[in-house]
Amino acid sequence: MIQIDDKLVSLELFKEDFVCNLSACKGACCVEGQSGAPLTEDEVEIIKAEYQNVKPYLRSEGIEAIEEQGTSIIDSDGDHVTPLREGKECAYTVFSDDGMAMCGIELAWKDCKTNFQKPVSCHLYPVRTKKYPTFEAVNYERWQICKPACALGKELSIPVFRFTKDALIRKYGEAWYNELELVNSELYKMDQDSE
Repeated sequence: MIQIDDKLVSLELFKEDFVCNLSACKGACCVEGQSGAPLTEDEVEIIKAEYQNVKPYLRSEGIEAIEEQGTSIIDSDGDHVTPLREGKECAYTVFSDDGMAMCGIELAWKDCKTNFQKPVSCHLYPVRTKKYPTFEAVNYERWQICKPACALGKELSIPVFRFTKDALIRKYGEAWYNELELVNSELYKMDQDSE
């Protein structure tokens, strides 16, 4: 682990490679899993306020799930998350003609209908964060459905932290991200010296 401010960052963000391969997984992270996308308390309020702007981009099944459950829910762990449709995909998920899962919130954002891009937990994936009383953990989460992303990342030599650069800057700021680049340079030097 590397500490930057009050964040403990797993070395796997530097050592593992990752690039989403949507042609292989079809956006399965929007469909698979036990719970919806984790939301911050601020995001709960933002999604509630932006729902009418996002609604035209959603499927009728998703709208039905949201209007039945709410724009966000609390899951079995007591965390705020997006609602699921019949225990399956995120209610904000839409599908392209070829079956690719996409985020309706992000589609609205791309059309400049909302300033909210999508939950930061989705933007960060495969990075997961968790707050503790005195620090925040920043970890790489392995998931079977992401094997093609690991293979593509390895092929392109893109470490997890670089793949998630925009999301990490969105969450922690550019200066914090620049610290990751410095750490990566030091780790590279250490690896070279040990050869």
